[in-house]
Amino acid sequence: MTVVGNLFVVIVIITDHRLHSPMYFLLANLSFVDFCLSSVTTPKLTIDLLQDNRTISFGGCMIQILCAHFFGGGEIVLLVTMAYDCYVAICKPLHYTSIMDRQKCIGLVLISWVIGFLHAMSQLPMILELPFCGPRVVDSFFCDIPLVIKLACRDTDTLGVVTNVDSGVLATTCFILLLISYTYILLTVYLHSTDGASKAFSTCTSHIIVVVLFFGPCIFMYLWPVPITWVEKFLAVFNTVITPLLNPAIYTLRNKNIKNCIKKLINQHVNTSNNC
Repeated sequence: MTVVGNLFVVIVIITDHRLHSPMYFLLANLSFVDFCLSSVTTPKLTIDLLQDNRTISFGGCMIQILCAHFFGGGEIVLLVTMAYDCYVAICKPLHYTSIMDRQKCIGLVLISWVIGFLHAMSQLPMILELPFCGPRVVDSFFCDIPLVIKLACRDTDTLGVVTNVDSGVLATTCFILLLISYTYILLTVYLHSTDGASKAFSTCTSHIIVVVLFFGPCIFMYLWPVPITWVEKFLAVFNTVITPLLNPAIYTLRNKNIKNCIKKLINQHVNTSNNC
């Protein structure tokens, strides 16, 4: 469902020229990142649920860490980019087309991918240098840095703080920027309410829902001072499995243009089938 939902959003946006705008371009990239993020852990989780021997190679474990932080970090920055697009659409509507041109949109998306890659690569080398000689049981359904460093044969308290601060600071900084952006947007809509602003505000509410669903678990897992194992496991499942599944539903159910394009695509398919 996650794969079909996110790829369907991407395909609809690509194939329908009415959705060739900055907002939908960013939305298509978000759906693609969600597709990639869910593909990092969910297939292995599904296999493990169907067998008793739940093992993963060291290389596979490191790839999970690399990809989870790569796509997760990229999505964090992409959500900030979408907030900026929403800010320009509402607060500077007359300059929207000149500010959010095609070149800038592509550049902003590339920046999100680069920051995600740098975030992942800043942590992985520290994990690869650790000696692992004791019990090799990861207390979760996928490999994550805080869980893996607990298995090292030396004191890793300092490393744990460094890695948690790395991920926590990135998530918290972006979350604060998002709070500032959406607060300013809400004030602008309240003070200068127009039909166009109201329409843009309706779109931004979808962004706000996604932001809360994504950032809440991230900030709790990496910055909460007292670890609560069962809560962290629940949030890990929620963040890597549930959120990528909910995102396409949230956007499609709240966006009239996407719903109309989906209906048009389905009707074309039905008419083609009937003609055959």
